[in-house]
Amino acid sequence: MKNNFKTLAIALIAFGIGLTAGNYAVSDVPSNFKVAVVDVSKVVASSAQVKALKNEQRTKSQELAKFIETAKANLDKEKDATKKKALEAKYNKEFNAKRDAIAKNYETKLLAIDKSISTLIDSNAKTNGYNLVLAKGAVLSGGTDITDQIAKVVK
Repeated sequence: MKNNFKTLAIALIAFGIGLTAGNYAVSDVPSNFKVAVVDVSKVVASSAQVKALKNEQRTKSQELAKFIETAKANLDKEKDATKKKALEAKYNKEFNAKRDAIAKNYETKLLAIDKSISTLIDSNAKTNGYNLVLAKGAVLSGGTDITDQIAKVVK
């Protein structure tokens, strides 16, 4: 009986400390704490940089398709099996090099655009006094939607 009383007393003390600590943590948030949300996909879709990059990729893809057509035509013209095999290896190597260069260029530019958009969001948040900016898809409710402000700056 005495042992159960001690256990109960310790449990109540621990509960009281936990409750107090939880209330203290919540009360530590300043009353002027501002949260913003941004629909990142909408911002990216409205970005002139992203549109230009997509157009550039489309052009590069068309150039690659023309290269393939030319290579195919040249391979069809070659009658000697040994020369044809060597030519095919040459075109495959050239194609892979071009494809890899295009992919690397795309990735580099995409990372730069991502950094640029993130910087704009951060700058806008600081200018308008927001303490925290979250992706709109991660928030069920609350926060001030600054998507349109960011989209105007990104254009």
